Amino acid sequence: MKFLLKILKDFPAYLWSGWGAIASILLFIASWDVGNQIYGDLILPSPLETFQTLGLMLQDKSVIEEIKTTLYRSAVGFGFSLLVGSILGLLAGFFATASMMSRPIVTILMGMPPIAWIVLAMIWFGMGDETVIFTVVIASFPIIFVGALQGTRTLEGDLKEMADSFNLPWHMKFIDVYFPHIFSYVFPAWVSGLGMAWKIVVMAELLATSNGIGASLAVARSQLDTPTALALVSIMVGSLMFIEYIILEPIKREVELWRV
Repeated sequence: MKFLLKILKDFPAYLWSGWGAIASILLFIASWDVGNQIYGDLILPSPLETFQTLGLMLQDKSVIEEIKTTLYRSAVGFGFSLLVGSILGLLAGFFATASMMSRPIVTILMGMPPIAWIVLAMIWFGMGDETVIFTVVIASFPIIFVGALQGTRTLEGDLKEMADSFNLPWHMKFIDVYFPHIFSYVFPAWVSGLGMAWKIVVMAELLATSNGIGASLAVARSQLDTPTALALVSIMVGSLMFIEYIILEPIKREVELWRV
């Protein structure tokens, strides 16, 4: 509870420190507007037209339901990957044999193209939630697993000996000695896995379902409705940035204060 209260207390300062990121976003939008003037509205609608379309879409209850569907599939798939990948990766890191045995499996999972997993999932599970969730899990799991594995394997022996020499209780060893180091590896893996999950869920929906943001994107493509397509892309990018920079990044900064 104190941890969450401290994050909330420091949150305004964190937002104030984000002017550089805001400036880069504004620069991107300005470049987008230049592209619109060069290529025209059919190829690249202006930011104003896209955001106006986005505003109208967000007033439509059916669009909100499509967004909720995509968020549900992404959250379930990523949540499962985060939980199982982190636990198995940490366990594998403590045992050299398990670490060596897992390497070829992880290579296979990371090397196989996501589109291949989507095709297989469509054969195995049909056209529905199971196909999308399975694809998200299989694509993001190895990223999280490797991060947790590396975090455990790179624990310094000197730190362990120091903790043992002071006879620290196991919970203090984990929270004060092991956790900050492991978290510095696991958290970037979570962020990468989240980005992968969000991209894969839309791709899988586009190919394998009749609802969700991906399916709406497929409809916009078939109708050559570029403003709607860009508005949907804006929803995807905005959601991912909100989760990463508003929710996850403050937690990371608080946990990694030991680096300062």
